[in-house]
Amino acid sequence: MTHRFLPNTDEDIRRMLDAIGVRTVDELFAPVPERVRLKRELAIPPPMSESDLLAHLESLAEQNLDPSRGSVFLGAGVYRHAAPSFIDQMLLRSEFYTAYTPYQPEISQGTLQAIFEFQTLVCQLLGTDIANASMYDGSTAMAEAALMATRITRRERVVVARSVHPHYRAVLDTYAENLGIEVVETDYAASGALDTAKLQQALAGAAAIVFQYPNFFGVIEDPEPIVSAARAAGALSVAVVTEPVALGLLSPPGRLGVDIVAAELQSFGVPAAFGGPHCGVIGASEKCLRQMPGRLVGMAKDTKGRVGYVLTLATREQHIRREKATSNICTNSGLMALAASMFMAAFGKQGLPELARLNLDKAHHALVAIQDAGAGAGVRGRFAGAFFNEFVVGGLGDADAVHARLLGEGIVAGVPLGRFYPELRDCLLLSVTEVNARSDIEALAAGIGKSALSI
Repeated sequence: MTHRFLPNTDEDIRRMLDAIGVRTVDELFAPVPERVRLKRELAIPPPMSESDLLAHLESLAEQNLDPSRGSVFLGAGVYRHAAPSFIDQMLLRSEFYTAYTPYQPEISQGTLQAIFEFQTLVCQLLGTDIANASMYDGSTAMAEAALMATRITRRERVVVARSVHPHYRAVLDTYAENLGIEVVETDYAASGALDTAKLQQALAGAAAIVFQYPNFFGVIEDPEPIVSAARAAGALSVAVVTEPVALGLLSPPGRLGVDIVAAELQSFGVPAAFGGPHCGVIGASEKCLRQMPGRLVGMAKDTKGRVGYVLTLATREQHIRREKATSNICTNSGLMALAASMFMAAFGKQGLPELARLNLDKAHHALVAIQDAGAGAGVRGRFAGAFFNEFVVGGLGDADAVHARLLGEGIVAGVPLGRFYPELRDCLLLSVTEVNARSDIEALAAGIGKSALSI
Protein backbone atom coordinates (compact mmCIF):
# COMPACT_ATOMS: atom_id res chain seq x y z
CA MET A 1 0.00 0.00 0.00
CA THR A 2 1.54 3.33 -1.10
CA HIS A 3 -1.25 5.73 -0.08
CA ARG A 4 -3.12 5.81 3.23
CA PHE A 5 -6.50 6.48 1.54
CA LEU A 6 -6.03 4.22 -1.51
CA PRO A 7 -5.20 0.79 -0.08
CA ASN A 8 -4.27 -0.85 -3.41
CA THR A 9 -1.01 -2.73 -3.72
CA ASP A 10 1.06 -2.61 -6.89
CA GLU A 11 -0.23 -6.10 -7.66
CA ASP A 12 -3.85 -4.96 -7.21
CA ILE A 13 -3.28 -2.10 -9.64
CA ARG A 14 -1.56 -4.41 -12.16
CA ARG A 15 -4.48 -6.87 -12.12
CA MET A 16 -7.07 -4.12 -12.61
CA LEU A 17 -5.16 -2.56 -15.50
CA ASP A 18 -4.77 -5.98 -17.15
CA ALA A 19 -8.49 -6.62 -16.76
CA ILE A 20 -9.44 -3.41 -18.61
CA GLY A 21 -6.70 -3.71 -21.22
CA VAL A 22 -4.37 -0.79 -20.50
CA ARG A 23 -0.70 -0.88 -19.47
CA THR A 24 -0.37 2.07 -17.07
CA VAL A 25 -2.48 4.43 -14.99
CA ASP A 26 -1.36 7.30 -17.24
CA GLU A 27 -2.69 5.40 -20.24
CA LEU A 28 -5.98 4.92 -18.42
CA PHE A 29 -6.41 8.70 -18.18
CA ALA A 30 -5.09 9.42 -21.68
CA PRO A 31 -8.56 10.39 -23.04
CA VAL A 32 -8.70 13.29 -20.55
CA PRO A 33 -7.45 16.40 -22.46
CA GLU A 34 -4.16 17.81 -21.24
CA ARG A 35 -5.66 21.29 -20.82
CA VAL A 36 -8.02 20.15 -18.06
CA ARG A 37 -5.50 18.06 -16.13
CA LEU A 38 -4.23 19.39 -12.81
CA LYS A 39 -0.45 19.86 -12.97
CA ARG A 40 0.16 20.64 -9.31
CA GLU A 41 -0.67 19.33 -5.88
CA LEU A 42 -4.09 20.18 -4.47
CA ALA A 43 -4.12 23.45 -2.52
CA ILE A 44 -5.08 21.82 0.77
CA PRO A 45 -4.03 23.49 4.03
CA PRO A 46 -1.89 21.55 6.50
CA PRO A 47 -3.63 19.24 8.99
CA MET A 48 -5.21 20.67 12.15
CA SER A 49 -5.80 19.28 15.60
CA GLU A 50 -9.35 18.22 16.34
CA SER A 51 -10.05 21.29 18.50
CA ASP A 52 -8.61 23.68 15.90
CA LEU A 53 -10.62 21.98 13.15
CA LEU A 54 -13.87 22.29 15.13
CA ALA A 55 -13.18 25.98 15.77
CA HIS A 56 -12.51 26.50 12.05
CA LEU A 57 -15.71 24.74 11.05
CA GLU A 58 -17.71 26.82 13.54
CA SER A 59 -16.26 30.02 12.07
CA LEU A 60 -17.34 28.87 8.61
CA ALA A 61 -20.83 28.00 9.87
CA GLU A 62 -21.21 31.47 11.38
CA GLN A 63 -20.95 32.92 7.87
CA ASN A 64 -24.30 31.33 7.03
CA LEU A 65 -27.52 33.18 7.75
CA ASP A 66 -29.22 31.15 10.47
CA PRO A 67 -33.01 31.40 10.02
CA SER A 68 -33.42 31.40 13.79
CA ARG A 69 -31.36 34.62 13.96
CA GLY A 70 -32.69 36.34 10.85
CA SER A 71 -35.96 37.23 9.17
CA VAL A 72 -36.58 34.64 6.47
CA PHE A 73 -39.50 34.92 4.04
CA LEU A 74 -38.29 32.26 1.65
CA GLY A 75 -40.72 29.65 0.35
CA ALA A 76 -40.90 28.64 -3.32
CA GLY A 77 -41.51 24.98 -2.62
CA VAL A 78 -39.70 24.58 0.73
CA TYR A 79 -41.43 26.05 3.77
CA ARG A 80 -40.51 26.79 7.37
CA HIS A 81 -43.05 25.46 9.83
CA ALA A 82 -42.82 24.65 13.51
CA ALA A 83 -42.89 20.90 14.15
CA PRO A 84 -43.69 19.24 17.50
CA SER A 85 -40.46 18.32 19.31
CA PHE A 86 -41.50 14.72 19.75
CA ILE A 87 -41.12 14.07 16.00
CA ASP A 88 -37.34 14.38 16.04
CA GLN A 89 -37.14 12.31 19.23
CA MET A 90 -39.24 9.53 17.73
CA LEU A 91 -37.17 9.52 14.54
CA LEU A 92 -34.05 8.90 16.65
CA ARG A 93 -35.34 5.46 17.62
CA SER A 94 -32.94 3.00 16.01
CA GLU A 95 -35.65 0.84 14.45
CA PHE A 96 -36.77 3.90 12.47
CA TYR A 97 -33.62 5.65 11.35
CA THR A 98 -31.80 2.44 10.37
CA ALA A 99 -34.70 1.20 8.22
CA TYR A 100 -34.33 2.58 4.71
CA THR A 101 -36.90 0.87 2.53
CA PRO A 102 -38.63 -2.54 2.66
CA TYR A 103 -36.71 -4.81 0.30
CA GLN A 104 -37.53 -7.89 2.40
CA PRO A 105 -40.78 -6.37 3.58
CA GLU A 106 -42.64 -9.05 5.49
CA ILE A 107 -39.93 -9.25 8.14
CA SER A 108 -40.34 -5.50 8.77
CA GLN A 109 -43.90 -5.36 10.06
CA GLY A 110 -43.31 -2.12 11.95
CA THR A 111 -41.99 -0.39 8.83
CA LEU A 112 -44.87 -1.69 6.74
CA GLN A 113 -47.45 -0.60 9.31
CA ALA A 114 -45.94 2.90 9.41
CA ILE A 115 -46.12 3.09 5.61
CA PHE A 116 -49.70 1.79 5.59
CA GLU A 117 -50.71 4.49 8.06
CA PHE A 118 -48.84 7.09 6.00
CA GLN A 119 -50.77 6.06 2.88
CA THR A 120 -54.06 6.28 4.79
CA LEU A 121 -53.31 9.78 6.09
CA VAL A 122 -52.20 10.94 2.62
CA CYS A 123 -55.43 9.65 1.04
CA GLN A 124 -57.42 11.65 3.59
CA LEU A 125 -55.30 14.73 2.98
CA LEU A 126 -55.37 14.61 -0.83
CA GLY A 127 -58.86 13.15 -1.20
CA THR A 128 -57.63 10.29 -3.39
CA ASP A 129 -58.52 6.59 -3.46
CA ILE A 130 -54.93 5.40 -3.24
CA ALA A 131 -51.49 6.75 -2.36
CA ASN A 132 -48.06 5.20 -2.73
CA ALA A 133 -45.44 4.63 -0.04
CA SER A 134 -43.77 8.02 -0.69
CA MET A 135 -41.10 9.05 -3.19
CA TYR A 136 -37.90 11.07 -3.29
CA ASP A 137 -39.52 14.50 -3.41
CA GLY A 138 -42.28 16.53 -5.01
CA SER A 139 -40.49 17.26 -8.27
CA THR A 140 -39.81 13.61 -9.11
CA ALA A 141 -43.33 12.72 -7.95
CA MET A 142 -44.71 15.24 -10.45
CA ALA A 143 -42.58 13.87 -13.27
CA GLU A 144 -43.61 10.30 -12.43
CA ALA A 145 -47.26 11.39 -12.32
CA ALA A 146 -46.98 12.87 -15.81
CA LEU A 147 -45.37 9.67 -17.14
CA MET A 148 -48.11 7.71 -15.42
CA ALA A 149 -50.69 9.73 -17.39
CA THR A 150 -48.93 8.99 -20.69
CA ARG A 151 -49.04 5.26 -19.99
CA ILE A 152 -52.72 5.32 -19.03
CA THR A 153 -53.87 7.41 -22.02
CA ARG A 154 -51.24 6.05 -24.47
CA ARG A 155 -50.56 9.61 -25.55
CA GLU A 156 -47.14 11.25 -25.65
CA ARG A 157 -47.87 14.91 -25.05
CA VAL A 158 -48.12 16.63 -21.66
CA VAL A 159 -49.39 20.17 -21.07
CA VAL A 160 -47.87 21.97 -18.06
CA ALA A 161 -48.90 25.32 -16.62
CA ARG A 162 -46.13 27.95 -16.50
CA SER A 163 -47.35 28.65 -12.98
CA VAL A 164 -45.94 25.28 -11.88
CA HIS A 165 -42.65 25.50 -9.97
CA PRO A 166 -39.84 26.13 -12.52
CA HIS A 167 -37.61 23.48 -10.94
CA TYR A 168 -40.41 20.92 -11.13
CA ARG A 169 -40.91 21.73 -14.81
CA ALA A 170 -37.17 21.33 -15.41
CA VAL A 171 -37.25 17.86 -13.81
CA LEU A 172 -40.16 16.87 -16.05
CA ASP A 173 -38.28 18.12 -19.12
CA THR A 174 -35.29 15.97 -18.12
CA TYR A 175 -37.48 12.87 -17.71
CA ALA A 176 -39.31 13.47 -20.99
CA GLU A 177 -36.32 14.35 -23.16
CA ASN A 178 -35.26 10.81 -23.99
CA LEU A 179 -38.67 9.15 -23.75
CA GLY A 180 -40.20 10.77 -26.82
CA ILE A 181 -42.65 12.75 -24.71
CA GLU A 182 -43.49 16.29 -25.78
CA VAL A 183 -43.91 18.84 -22.99
CA VAL A 184 -45.93 21.95 -23.84
CA GLU A 185 -46.35 24.91 -21.49
CA THR A 186 -49.49 27.01 -21.15
CA ASP A 187 -49.50 30.50 -19.70
CA TYR A 188 -51.05 32.14 -16.65
CA ALA A 189 -53.72 34.87 -16.72
CA ALA A 190 -53.73 38.31 -15.10
CA SER A 191 -55.02 36.75 -11.89
CA GLY A 192 -51.87 34.62 -11.66
CA ALA A 193 -53.93 31.44 -12.16
CA LEU A 194 -53.85 29.16 -15.19
CA ASP A 195 -55.43 30.76 -18.26
CA THR A 196 -58.26 28.28 -18.78
CA ALA A 197 -59.53 30.16 -21.85
CA LYS A 198 -56.58 28.77 -23.82
CA LEU A 199 -56.59 25.37 -22.19
CA GLN A 200 -59.05 23.45 -24.39
CA GLN A 201 -57.04 24.05 -27.55
CA ALA A 202 -53.75 23.15 -25.82
CA LEU A 203 -55.18 19.86 -24.55
CA ALA A 204 -56.06 18.45 -27.98
CA GLY A 205 -54.33 15.05 -28.15
CA ALA A 206 -52.62 15.53 -24.78
CA ALA A 207 -52.18 12.90 -22.08
CA ALA A 208 -52.54 15.32 -19.17
CA ILE A 209 -52.68 18.86 -17.89
CA VAL A 210 -50.32 19.48 -14.95
CA PHE A 211 -51.10 22.42 -12.64
CA GLN A 212 -50.09 23.48 -9.13
CA TYR A 213 -52.49 23.97 -6.20
CA PRO A 214 -51.75 26.60 -4.85
CA ASN A 215 -49.44 27.49 -7.70
CA PHE A 216 -45.84 28.75 -7.68
CA PHE A 217 -47.05 32.34 -7.23
CA GLY A 218 -49.12 31.29 -4.22
CA VAL A 219 -52.35 31.82 -6.18
CA ILE A 220 -55.08 29.27 -5.48
CA GLU A 221 -56.12 27.54 -8.70
CA ASP A 222 -59.70 26.38 -9.20
CA PRO A 223 -59.32 22.70 -10.19
CA GLU A 224 -62.89 22.17 -11.42
CA PRO A 225 -62.67 23.94 -14.83
CA ILE A 226 -59.26 22.38 -15.38
CA VAL A 227 -60.63 18.91 -14.64
CA SER A 228 -63.59 19.54 -16.95
CA ALA A 229 -61.35 20.68 -19.80
CA ALA A 230 -59.12 17.63 -19.36
CA ARG A 231 -62.05 15.21 -19.43
CA ALA A 232 -63.49 16.84 -22.53
CA ALA A 233 -60.15 16.30 -24.27
CA GLY A 234 -59.75 12.72 -23.06
CA ALA A 235 -56.80 13.75 -20.92
CA LEU A 236 -56.03 13.29 -17.23
CA SER A 237 -55.65 16.07 -14.68
CA VAL A 238 -52.52 16.15 -12.49
CA ALA A 239 -52.39 18.51 -9.52
CA VAL A 240 -49.11 19.38 -7.81
CA VAL A 241 -49.11 20.37 -4.12
CA THR A 242 -45.90 21.85 -2.70
CA GLU A 243 -47.48 23.48 0.40
CA PRO A 244 -49.71 20.82 1.99
CA VAL A 245 -50.58 23.09 4.94
CA ALA A 246 -52.92 24.84 2.48
CA LEU A 247 -55.07 21.69 2.44
CA GLY A 248 -56.12 22.56 5.98
CA LEU A 249 -58.43 25.13 4.34
CA LEU A 250 -58.71 24.13 0.66
CA SER A 251 -60.77 21.27 -0.70
CA PRO A 252 -58.62 18.18 -1.37
CA PRO A 253 -57.89 18.01 -5.10
CA GLY A 254 -58.99 14.38 -5.34
CA ARG A 255 -62.48 15.32 -4.14
CA LEU A 256 -62.68 17.93 -6.88
CA GLY A 257 -62.16 15.28 -9.56
CA VAL A 258 -58.38 15.51 -10.08
CA ASP A 259 -57.11 12.15 -11.38
CA ILE A 260 -53.54 12.22 -10.00
CA VAL A 261 -52.03 14.32 -7.23
CA ALA A 262 -48.27 14.71 -6.81
CA ALA A 263 -47.29 16.29 -3.51
CA GLU A 264 -44.28 17.38 -1.48
CA LEU A 265 -44.85 16.89 2.27
CA GLN A 266 -41.72 18.70 3.49
CA SER A 267 -43.92 21.18 5.39
CA PHE A 268 -45.04 18.32 7.64
CA GLY A 269 -42.20 17.93 10.13
CA VAL A 270 -39.37 17.64 7.60
CA PRO A 271 -36.64 20.32 7.87
CA ALA A 272 -35.60 22.40 4.87
CA ALA A 273 -32.16 20.74 5.09
CA PHE A 274 -30.63 22.62 2.13
CA GLY A 275 -33.20 21.08 -0.21
CA GLY A 276 -33.45 17.50 0.99
CA PRO A 277 -34.04 14.75 1.81
CA HIS A 278 -37.72 15.50 1.46
CA CYS A 279 -40.90 13.49 1.04
CA GLY A 280 -42.75 13.19 -2.25
CA VAL A 281 -45.92 11.20 -2.74
CA ILE A 282 -48.45 10.32 -5.45
CA GLY A 283 -52.16 9.90 -4.77
CA ALA A 284 -54.61 8.91 -7.48
CA SER A 285 -58.02 7.56 -8.34
CA GLU A 286 -58.39 3.78 -8.31
CA LYS A 287 -58.42 3.56 -12.11
CA CYS A 288 -54.74 4.61 -12.06
CA LEU A 289 -53.69 1.86 -9.65
CA ARG A 290 -51.81 -0.40 -12.06
CA GLN A 291 -49.65 2.44 -13.36
CA MET A 292 -48.73 3.81 -9.93
CA PRO A 293 -44.92 3.95 -9.49
CA GLY A 294 -43.25 2.87 -6.28
CA ARG A 295 -44.90 0.67 -3.67
CA LEU A 296 -48.28 0.20 -2.03
CA VAL A 297 -48.58 -1.48 1.35
CA GLY A 298 -51.80 -3.32 2.17
CA MET A 299 -53.33 -4.96 5.22
CA ALA A 300 -53.97 -8.70 5.17
CA LYS A 301 -54.77 -11.59 7.54
CA ASP A 302 -53.01 -14.91 7.84
CA THR A 303 -54.69 -18.32 8.13
CA LYS A 304 -55.19 -17.73 11.86
CA GLY A 305 -56.87 -14.37 11.33
CA ARG A 306 -53.94 -12.31 12.55
CA VAL A 307 -53.46 -8.89 10.92
CA GLY A 308 -50.28 -8.39 8.91
CA TYR A 309 -48.93 -5.88 6.42
CA VAL A 310 -47.65 -6.78 2.96
CA LEU A 311 -46.43 -5.14 -0.20
CA THR A 312 -49.61 -5.24 -2.25
CA LEU A 313 -48.07 -3.63 -5.28
CA ALA A 314 -44.39 -3.08 -6.13
CA THR A 315 -43.83 -2.01 -9.72
CA ARG A 316 -40.11 -1.24 -9.58
CA GLU A 317 -37.71 -3.20 -11.75
CA GLN A 318 -36.28 -4.92 -8.63
CA HIS A 319 -39.65 -6.64 -8.17
CA ILE A 320 -40.93 -7.25 -11.70
CA ARG A 321 -39.56 -7.59 -15.22
CA ARG A 322 -37.78 -4.42 -16.36
CA GLU A 323 -40.02 -3.90 -19.39
CA LYS A 324 -43.11 -3.88 -17.17
CA ALA A 325 -41.72 -1.59 -14.48
CA THR A 326 -43.46 1.77 -14.06
CA SER A 327 -40.24 3.40 -12.88
CA ASN A 328 -36.67 2.42 -12.14
CA ILE A 329 -35.65 5.45 -10.05
CA CYS A 330 -38.40 6.03 -7.52
CA THR A 331 -38.08 4.85 -3.95
CA ASN A 332 -39.67 5.16 -0.52
CA SER A 333 -38.32 8.00 1.67
CA GLY A 334 -39.23 6.00 4.75
CA LEU A 335 -37.87 8.22 7.51
CA MET A 336 -39.28 11.41 5.98
CA ALA A 337 -42.65 9.73 5.41
CA LEU A 338 -42.69 8.73 9.07
CA ALA A 339 -42.03 12.34 10.11
CA ALA A 340 -44.89 13.52 7.89
CA SER A 341 -47.18 10.85 9.34
CA MET A 342 -46.46 11.94 12.90
CA PHE A 343 -47.04 15.59 11.95
CA MET A 344 -50.41 14.81 10.34
CA ALA A 345 -51.49 12.62 13.26
CA ALA A 346 -50.43 15.25 15.81
CA PHE A 347 -52.31 18.13 14.16
CA GLY A 348 -55.31 16.12 13.05
CA LYS A 349 -58.56 17.39 11.56
CA GLN A 350 -58.74 20.35 13.94
CA GLY A 351 -55.09 21.38 14.24
CA LEU A 352 -54.27 21.50 10.53
CA PRO A 353 -57.08 23.99 9.69
CA GLU A 354 -55.99 26.13 12.65
CA LEU A 355 -52.39 26.12 11.40
CA ALA A 356 -53.55 26.92 7.87
CA ARG A 357 -55.71 29.83 9.10
CA LEU A 358 -52.74 31.28 10.99
CA ASN A 359 -50.62 31.10 7.82
CA LEU A 360 -53.36 32.69 5.75
CA ASP A 361 -53.91 35.57 8.18
CA LYS A 362 -50.20 36.34 8.59
CA ALA A 363 -49.55 36.36 4.84
CA HIS A 364 -52.47 38.70 4.13
CA HIS A 365 -51.38 40.98 6.97
CA ALA A 366 -47.89 41.06 5.43
CA LEU A 367 -49.15 42.02 1.97
CA VAL A 368 -51.24 44.89 3.37
CA ALA A 369 -48.26 46.13 5.40
CA ILE A 370 -45.96 45.98 2.36
CA GLN A 371 -48.42 47.80 0.12
CA ASP A 372 -48.92 50.51 2.75
CA ALA A 373 -45.16 50.96 3.24
CA GLY A 374 -44.44 51.08 -0.49
CA ALA A 375 -47.50 52.94 -1.71
CA GLY A 376 -45.45 55.96 -2.73
CA ALA A 377 -43.28 53.82 -4.99
CA GLY A 378 -46.13 51.85 -6.55
CA VAL A 379 -45.42 48.63 -4.65
CA ARG A 380 -48.40 46.28 -4.87
CA GLY A 381 -49.54 42.70 -4.99
CA ARG A 382 -48.78 41.54 -8.53
CA PHE A 383 -51.71 39.16 -8.99
CA ALA A 384 -55.40 39.57 -8.21
CA GLY A 385 -56.07 35.90 -7.50
CA ALA A 386 -56.70 34.61 -3.98
CA PHE A 387 -53.56 33.32 -2.27
CA PHE A 388 -52.62 31.26 0.77
CA ASN A 389 -49.32 31.94 2.59
CA GLU A 390 -47.26 32.97 -0.42
CA PHE A 391 -47.69 35.94 -2.74
CA VAL A 392 -45.93 38.05 -5.37
CA VAL A 393 -45.07 41.71 -4.75
CA GLY A 394 -44.51 43.83 -7.87
CA GLY A 395 -43.60 47.40 -8.72
CA LEU A 396 -40.12 47.10 -7.20
CA GLY A 397 -38.15 48.21 -10.25
CA ASP A 398 -35.04 46.10 -9.79
CA ALA A 399 -36.21 43.25 -7.53
CA ASP A 400 -32.71 41.76 -7.39
CA ALA A 401 -31.34 45.02 -5.99
CA VAL A 402 -34.12 45.23 -3.41
CA HIS A 403 -33.46 41.63 -2.41
CA ALA A 404 -29.70 42.22 -2.07
CA ARG A 405 -30.20 45.36 0.02
CA LEU A 406 -32.53 43.61 2.46
CA LEU A 407 -30.21 40.62 2.66
CA GLY A 408 -27.55 43.01 3.91
CA GLU A 409 -29.93 43.90 6.73
CA GLY A 410 -30.47 40.25 7.68
CA ILE A 411 -33.81 39.92 5.87
CA VAL A 412 -34.25 37.18 3.26
CA ALA A 413 -36.98 38.76 1.14
CA GLY A 414 -38.11 35.68 -0.72
CA VAL A 415 -37.12 35.00 -4.32
CA PRO A 416 -36.58 37.54 -7.12
CA LEU A 417 -38.65 36.16 -10.00
CA GLY A 418 -36.77 37.62 -12.97
CA ARG A 419 -34.50 34.58 -13.35
CA PHE A 420 -37.54 32.34 -13.86
CA TYR A 421 -39.99 34.78 -15.45
CA PRO A 422 -38.36 37.69 -17.36
CA GLU A 423 -41.69 39.54 -17.41
CA LEU A 424 -41.65 39.55 -13.56
CA ARG A 425 -38.19 41.06 -13.04
CA ASP A 426 -39.70 43.73 -10.78
CA CYS A 427 -41.27 41.12 -8.50
CA LEU A 428 -40.44 39.18 -5.34
CA LEU A 429 -42.10 35.92 -4.30
CA LEU A 430 -42.60 36.05 -0.51
CA SER A 431 -43.71 33.35 1.92
CA VAL A 432 -45.10 34.05 5.39
CA THR A 433 -45.80 31.20 7.81
CA GLU A 434 -46.59 30.86 11.49
CA VAL A 435 -42.89 31.11 12.40
CA ASN A 436 -42.60 34.70 11.12
CA ALA A 437 -43.08 37.13 14.02
CA ARG A 438 -45.13 40.32 13.62
CA SER A 439 -42.00 42.43 14.26
CA ASP A 440 -40.18 40.63 11.43
CA ILE A 441 -43.12 41.20 9.08
CA GLU A 442 -43.14 44.90 9.92
CA ALA A 443 -39.37 45.10 9.35
CA LEU A 444 -39.82 43.39 5.97
CA ALA A 445 -42.55 45.84 4.94
CA ALA A 446 -40.51 48.86 6.02
CA GLY A 447 -37.41 47.54 4.25
CA ILE A 448 -39.23 46.89 0.97
CA GLY A 449 -40.89 50.31 1.10
CA LYS A 450 -37.61 52.10 1.77
CA SER A 451 -35.68 50.13 -0.83
CA ALA A 452 -38.33 50.62 -3.52
CA LEU A 453 -38.27 54.39 -2.95
CA SER A 454 -34.48 54.65 -3.08
CA ILE A 455 -33.55 52.25 -5.89
